[in-house]
Amino acid sequence: MKVVAPLRARGAQVVEALVAQSPRHRAALVDRLQTLLRTLGAGGARPTEQVDDLVEQVAARLDPHDADTMWLALAVIAAELPTAVSVVAARRRAELEGPATVLRDAIGDVAPANRTRRVEVATDEVLVDVNHLARTTLTTGIQRVTHATVTRWHRDHELSFVVWTHDRRALRRLTAAETTDMLTGAPRRSSAAPELPTSVPTVVVPWRCRYVLPEVALEMSRTRRTLALVMHARCATGVIGFDAVPLTTSETTEQDVPAQFINELAAIRHMDRVATISLAAETEYRGWRTMVSAAGITGPSIRTIALPSSVEAPDATALAATRARFCLPTMPMVLCVGSHEPRKNHLAVLHAAELLWRRGRKFSLVFVGGNAWNSERTQQRLAELTEQGRPVESVRALPDETLFALYRLARCTVFPSLNEGFGLPVAESLASGTPVVTSRFGAMAEVGESGGTLLVDPRDDHSIAVALDTLLTDDHVHARLAREAAERPVRTWDEYAAETWDYLVTSNPMDADA
Repeated sequence: MKVVAPLRARGAQVVEALVAQSPRHRAALVDRLQTLLRTLGAGGARPTEQVDDLVEQVAARLDPHDADTMWLALAVIAAELPTAVSVVAARRRAELEGPATVLRDAIGDVAPANRTRRVEVATDEVLVDVNHLARTTLTTGIQRVTHATVTRWHRDHELSFVVWTHDRRALRRLTAAETTDMLTGAPRRSSAAPELPTSVPTVVVPWRCRYVLPEVALEMSRTRRTLALVMHARCATGVIGFDAVPLTTSETTEQDVPAQFINELAAIRHMDRVATISLAAETEYRGWRTMVSAAGITGPSIRTIALPSSVEAPDATALAATRARFCLPTMPMVLCVGSHEPRKNHLAVLHAAELLWRRGRKFSLVFVGGNAWNSERTQQRLAELTEQGRPVESVRALPDETLFALYRLARCTVFPSLNEGFGLPVAESLASGTPVVTSRFGAMAEVGESGGTLLVDPRDDHSIAVALDTLLTDDHVHARLAREAAERPVRTWDEYAAETWDYLVTSNPMDADA
């Protein structure tokens, strides 16, 4: 009859054999287990560097029914953040076979790339997740909001920026050089995304701290681990809620985005607070929160902290250079800012413009926006109109000083989007004193309600054309709207950043029982 070794002894042998193969792996594992002991409370701990002795000491401090400390143990041992599913599986096994068995299994499952990483448990600090901003060259609305906000947070508060490793399985701190590049906008002035290092010596595990997500996170490996983080890391958590467009108007988004966004919402439903950028976005998020209540989940607190409506005044040099590059001396210029995607409704803008050109109206049309997708029809129509001699052009991302100069130089802007979380181009145009043609519902009507806009049905090309024609030909209406725009209350980025920090960080209480 074959004798089967007790599970504990068999596990201990496997662990000792594994770590004996690499002194660096063994040293890293000893450090991780000692880190766990300190984090869990090491009163009565025996000084040792024997792996299995440390495993037993950590196991003695783990409650097999406590998913939070099980999450912490898995994260520290693996040097990567676990998913919610793996936490449940580990907790159940710990209840049946004891925490030590789970710890030994976790040690045996450490990925080869993670074996020599150092693990730091971050407590009592603010971690701001800027993974996308630190890597992207995009300058669309969300990136501009995130950049403007975290730049001021960094200036005014103590915080640590974190990003995810390339496999989106672990967090690490942004280096000083990477932070400088991100805050100065270096990646967005380049045509190539920054190359963040693939080799990561130290990863960060949040525990009893504050975790803030000021951007949209769509990578599924990232959001699945964020879900477990916000459920189990005992952190005060908050997120900026830009919109729920992939949920409410999914037909206007890229094919994979709705599924990716739903995975982000799975994490957000367990966060403490959502700071939406408009009342329209708050309405979307409150509707979603009502939906998740049917699954027995309370969902986060939600509050609107509206985006600012201020821009930096361009200097004379920027105005002159922009005028020389984009303006025709014999006709006014109409500006349309936004990425080329179906939701922005640029085909409707082009059709409305063509209707007016055929009536003999003289004006040029300038599109500014990158991150184009599903824009083949728009690009084709732009090419056709250009070939016909129409004064229309499209440019990708521009420096802020050029964009702000364009707002000042335009006769008007046109932004008949089908759905927005805010509509930053509307606010920026109005802050520049330039009237806007925009949609008569949602965030765009909300931004425009203080004056300076003509509101239209974005699904009616002729409605857009009539409003555009009015601003091109009726000087009295144009002057009235320009005056209304100039008299609008000014809200600054400093005010926005301060209010979001207060809501998501300062007044967001930690769980007293955590």
